[in-house]
Amino acid sequence: MGKVLNTTKSVCPVCFKTMPAAVTSCSDGIYLKKECTVHGAFSALIWAGDEESYLAWDRPNEKKDAIADAKPVEKGCPHDCGLCEMHRRQTCCVLLEVTSRCNLGCPVCFASANERTDRDPDIQTIAGWYRALMAKGGPFNIQLSGGEPTMRDDLDEIIRIGRKAGFTFFQLNTNGLRLAEDIDYTKRLEEAGLNCVYLQFDSLKDTAYTVLRGQALLDIKKRVIEVCRKVGLGVVLVPTIVEGVNDDELGKLILFAAENLPTVRGIHFQPATSVGRFEVQRAARRLTIPDILHRIETQTSGAVRRADFTAGGAENSYCSFHANYIVGKVLKPVKQTGDSCCSSSQSREVVARQWTLKEEQKSACCGENSPYETDSLDRFLFEREQRMLSISGMLFQDAYNFDLNRVGQCYICEVTAEGGLVPFCAYNLTNTKGRYLHRR
Repeated sequence: MGKVLNTTKSVCPVCFKTMPAAVTSCSDGIYLKKECTVHGAFSALIWAGDEESYLAWDRPNEKKDAIADAKPVEKGCPHDCGLCEMHRRQTCCVLLEVTSRCNLGCPVCFASANERTDRDPDIQTIAGWYRALMAKGGPFNIQLSGGEPTMRDDLDEIIRIGRKAGFTFFQLNTNGLRLAEDIDYTKRLEEAGLNCVYLQFDSLKDTAYTVLRGQALLDIKKRVIEVCRKVGLGVVLVPTIVEGVNDDELGKLILFAAENLPTVRGIHFQPATSVGRFEVQRAARRLTIPDILHRIETQTSGAVRRADFTAGGAENSYCSFHANYIVGKVLKPVKQTGDSCCSSSQSREVVARQWTLKEEQKSACCGENSPYETDSLDRFLFEREQRMLSISGMLFQDAYNFDLNRVGQCYICEVTAEGGLVPFCAYNLTNTKGRYLHRR
């Protein structure tokens, strides 16, 4: 049975019924255990380590944000999302799904792109989303998503409208296919106010892309980085990690990111979850934070250490990990200062600052020298930022490991068709029959 460390609530992976759940310490790790009166018992690994390491990772953040325009609680979390009065975090990043179309058919797609027939939201609808988001406490960081958002020719106009509405940070969640082939389109996005490209970048081997994305894509992914370097856009590499497919490449991916500074601003690992088209519970062993950090340390021969990383400061501790490094002859971790817990607004400022190429950095990416005098403080800070690499990861939830304690602190939300907000993990929650709880 194991030792119960904490109790929470979760959902049945079959019927979505809310039920009690227990965080349980077992001989081979920490599990979330629950039982539906109709569909039986379920157990999901949430921490591949012992009780001591699990409890030590926790960074309790009892700060509770006031949620603007919160919905009243009726059925309870996660069924009242929009956000409801019980939610404890203001939003940091909002995903705007501007299309359900895609030019790939990835087996791991959380949105099941290309399976829906609804039309793309028009410009007036998107402008209404921006207005609704400002009324809900914006400006937030905006991630343009889909489907594949570059299927739209008017993506630059969508960014301009958002800028005019008062939003200041825009990232593009993309597979990069169009950016690699159309530098003029990419330049239009940068001129409209796009800050960074959140690039699907799973591997340095085409065999892994064939498994995860359905075709060989490595040369295209590298070309995207070169195009972004030319137009002055920051890039964040985003590998989806599946055991037995690409979990042996974490160290090489980090070194690749470091070699492509300052255009590459960071690397953000995302272990696969059972949402959309992918069923991690059946396809592979679920990877947890200790799994990822152990692989990073081992595969970099200790150049990047597990001890360098901390949990996120605003979201629940068990959702993420993060560390910054100065890249030189060695990777030197940047020590955190100040309060280890922060607000969603502080978090979005940190992300925007790290993932955006400043104007002087854009010049450097294009081969120009530093704009600052030798030995000046500005030059020192400039060169430090040039060599700063962010390494982070997010462990999204699915119907098996869904924990309402985590969901209540979520600050990454999807905008609904009506302009409401739903935490990402709740929005994409998929049952064993492939039905979503919130996504239409």
